[in-house]
Amino acid sequence: MYARVARFEGLDPSRIDEQVAEMKRQMTSAQSGDLPEGAPQEVRTLMETVTRFVQLVDRHKGTAIGIAFSASEDAVRRADEALNAMSPGESEGRRTSPAEIYEVILDEAFG
Repeated sequence: MYARVARFEGLDPSRIDEQVAEMKRQMTSAQSGDLPEGAPQEVRTLMETVTRFVQLVDRHKGTAIGIAFSASEDAVRRADEALNAMSPGESEGRRTSPAEIYEVILDEAFG
């Protein structure tokens, strides 16, 4: 498994919950295969390549980390290209550096 990690800053804390709700709505639509007509190819690529997505946020600092998990290195690189082509809205912050790709070597759940 591989993970793409992107860091963001400059988020508007008053809009975080709204943005998360919109992300969940889009993900639910994508999972059900109910994409709106004319959805960008990048969204379709993400449906094919990303198996899990985690978003971490620090509301006080207006920062976030997005982690996209993929089953293979090829898939995570395709997801990276798609995500790089999709820029966040103005109030959704800006990426602080290029996204990084890691191999996941340990993923254990407790309890």
